[in-house]
Amino acid sequence: MTNNLIRRMSEHRDGTGSIFTRQHKLHRLIYFEMFERPEEAYQREHNIKKWKRSWKIRLIEENNPHWVDLFPSLNTH
Repeated sequence: MTNNLIRRMSEHRDGTGSIFTRQHKLHRLIYFEMFERPEEAYQREHNIKKWKRSWKIRLIEENNPHWVDLFPSLNTH
């Protein structure tokens, strides 16, 4: 969860984001949701973390079937 997705993704790509993303070289943004209130975002993230991996993959593939990096499109909005 972040209040500035472009900044957060830049941190991940530069290696200054979380240790997990740095260790696993996770640099593509393949899915995100936006919310008006931080409480809503927190609750959604909390719920998704409890999901089975297959459910998470299905959510991604329903919205981004080719797992395209969405970060470049953020810079145009």
